[in-house]
Formats: sequence, structure tokens, C-alpha cells
Amino acid sequence: MAKLEREMQVRQIRDIQYHLLPGTDRKTTDIVIERNGTVTVRPPKRFSPEQVDQTVLAKRMWIYRSLAEWRELNASRVRREWVNGESFLYLGKHYRLEWADTEDETLRLKNGRFLLARTLLLRGGPEAARQAFVDFYTRKGHDRLAQRVAHYAPKVGVQPGALEVRELGMRWATCSASGKLAFHWKSLMAPQTVLDYLVVHELCHLHHRDHSAAFWNEVDKVLPDHQERMAWLRVQGAALDL
Repeated sequence: MAKLEREMQVRQIRDIQYHLLPGTDRKTTDIVIERNGTVTVRPPKRFSPEQVDQTVLAKRMWIYRSLAEWRELNASRVRREWVNGESFLYLGKHYRLEWADTEDETLRLKNGRFLLARTLLLRGGPEAARQAFVDFYTRKGHDRLAQRVAHYAPKVGVQPGALEVRELGMRWATCSASGKLAFHWKSLMAPQTVLDYLVVHELCHLHHRDHSAAFWNEVDKVLPDHQERMAWLRVQGAALDL
């Protein structure tokens, strides 16, 4: 995330502020409303900053509508508390939190409950409890995502590189030019169908680095219902948080 922030250039055209990312070999400009409401733009390498400004200006009505939708969806953002009975998500299902008198594991999922070590919360407070969940999603996510990548890679016809589950800031997932895949630990809160969509989405980027029609055709070949899965993430994504 720190590297991505260093590569960004903040620009303003009229009333639209956006983050300009380094150009790529793609033929089209990719404009994205990130999960935190930031507008990011990745243009072709040949574009000058002034040309990017004009492209953003031409897309301003789409940007206005998308930002308004983002504000509406995030108005009901969930903020959870570290108390007995609070609900936490894992693979699309809600599990109640229960303080446990155990030193064996700081957090585990057992009998339909998230058992959190009482001593961890008493000594480290909410931040320690939050980190225990981050560690849980990261640990569980790596094995599960590795299985799903192995399942879908042959269907997409690619051979991806290493896989990571970590903090990705604004992104749900990324795919580097070398084929390395990374997924946000928060994605483990989503249902398996949505997790599979993220996997296929990133694998298809090994064929096409942009979001062109050719890219979406690749996604559609593997997941014909990908638009429904995308819609779920767009609407429910704000609730996937701690």
C-alpha cells in the first residue's frame, strides 16, 4: 500500500480530485472508485497528464453518479464492538463473539462461535482483539485462496505466481505483472462465491491487464454470473470491516 501511495499523483480537474497512477501498455484509461471513495485513474503510457485530465472530465457524469452511489452504500457502514454476542463475518456467515478463558489460542472458530481470549482483550484492548481477527483471516485465507487459485487457474489457462493475503488498503485484490496475486484479508468475510469471483478476476488479469471488453469476456467464460457476484460486493462491501 505504501508503494502504491508513493506512485500516485493527486490531480484536480474542476471539482474532481483524482489519483493518477503510472501508465501502462493498455489502450484505454481505467477509472475506478476505490473502496474508500478515492477516484484512481490508470491511463495508457502515451497519455500526458493534461490528456488524462480531459479524459476524466469527459467521464465526469459517470464519476458523479458512482461517487453518489458510494456515499449511499457507505452510509450504513458497520462498526463492531468487542463485546460478548457481537457478530463477526467469515465466508459470508455471521458468528457471535464469546470471550473465552483460554491461553491456547487468541482466537478460534468453534461450535459456531468466535472464541476470543479474555486476557488478550483485557491486556491489549480493542486493537489487540482486532489484530487477532486480522491474523485469523490472513491465516485461514491463505490456504483457502490457494485452493481456489489452483482450481480456477487451469480454467482461465494461466500459471500464477506467489499468493499473499494482507492489508491492501483500497483494493480487494491485485495481480502484479509477474503474476503474483494478493488478496485483502477483509475478503475472507465475503461468501465463497464472491471470493471465487475475486480469484477469477485477478487470474484473468494475467491475460489482460486492463478492464477492456476482452478482459470481461475472459471472466464471463469462467463465471457467467460474475455480474451478480460483483453486485453483491458493491452493495455489501462496506460491511466487510472490523
